[in-house]
Amino acid sequence: MRILITGGHVIDPSQEFAGRADIVIEDGLIKTFAKDKKLRNNGLPEHIMVIDAAGMWVVPGLIDMHTHLREPGYENKETIKTGTMAALRGGFTTVCAMPNTNPVNDNPGVTEFILKKARAEGNARVLPIGAVTKGQMGEELAPIYMMREAGCIAFSDDGRPVANPLIMRRALEYAKGLDALIISHAEDPLLSGGGVMNEGLLSATMGLKGSPAIAEEVMIYRDIALSELTGGRVHIAHVSTLGGVRVIRQAKERGVAVTAETCPHYFSLTQEAVTGFNTHAKVNPPLRTQKDVEAIKEGLKDGAIDIIATDHAPHGRAEKASRQFDDAPPGISGLETALPLSLALVEKGVLSEMELIRKLTRNPARILRIDGGTLMEGMPAELAIVDTQRRFVLKAGSFMSLGKNTPFDGMELKGAVVKTIFGEKVMEWQPA
Repeated sequence: MRILITGGHVIDPSQEFAGRADIVIEDGLIKTFAKDKKLRNNGLPEHIMVIDAAGMWVVPGLIDMHTHLREPGYENKETIKTGTMAALRGGFTTVCAMPNTNPVNDNPGVTEFILKKARAEGNARVLPIGAVTKGQMGEELAPIYMMREAGCIAFSDDGRPVANPLIMRRALEYAKGLDALIISHAEDPLLSGGGVMNEGLLSATMGLKGSPAIAEEVMIYRDIALSELTGGRVHIAHVSTLGGVRVIRQAKERGVAVTAETCPHYFSLTQEAVTGFNTHAKVNPPLRTQKDVEAIKEGLKDGAIDIIATDHAPHGRAEKASRQFDDAPPGISGLETALPLSLALVEKGVLSEMELIRKLTRNPARILRIDGGTLMEGMPAELAIVDTQRRFVLKAGSFMSLGKNTPFDGMELKGAVVKTIFGEKVMEWQPA
């Protein structure tokens, strides 16, 4: 199958290119990347699908380092099939699957099941993230070597912190020998103390137990210190606080092997979104203050934060809608809203178009040490075509994901993926 994408504004950080280019895809690979050229009438084969991308962005397939696909064990929330379809609709051609499944992905058998299921039913590339500890209990290291051999791309107890500093030290030491990445869910459970929203005047007014920013910041500091001690690579997940950004920035200035991500809800919303006990705005770590939001934006701008990830956390309708705020599970279904929310950073001058796409493609590929996030000739054809000017009112009920849980339902968003190409598959979308 041959495809010509013509007339688009191509942004490819791997080639430091942003401008007019035509792209030819053949047999699922990028055959030609023609900068500043129009190939449509330039001796191309007759039997070729032509995609006119005039007025749109053409970007490498996005890479999400932080996705909860829920399978095995929680197929009522999401499956590999539905989650990867939601990914493609959001422009993501690669997703990294967190290990808090049932059973937990803490052994090669579960890793192999996920990969087999992804080959059979997945719509995008799935890279498993294995648990750091057995059962994510924080007490004994999982068989990291065997899981790495089975296909785990990184290791994390996401959803639960590795509270024991000695266990975290050993994980970083062990992972260093395998050139593996440890992803930290930065939360001191004694300081967070079961808090369900940001600690402050609003939590006190609402009568809800708050989780203070320091609970995140202390653990970020600890894990950076352990990375500095061991030389192991640590990646800080879902950064949400001003203090956390400062600690990461300072560590990078010292040359520590630390990288970090944030999520669209942490630069798009504040704690005010939970007013009225809105369970769709309950996340972990919780939404913070406007000062924290501004610090997150500054961290994205100056490079303290390397990546925008979704932390896609789908839940069944009843789990969010029919439970009290205290008892509702945290999480937002984020794959299908991440790009339009992130495009607002370009419109507001926080990031350039190149830097935004870098944080969604090349930076994740670099940190994970994988191929991807590129439109170079000879590479697999994984890309998205984006209408950055399209406005739409979000209707969560039309999500491809089984999880319809989002605080952005009913909001007007700007920017939508109109086509995703994954190998020889070409999918066309309408906004959710």
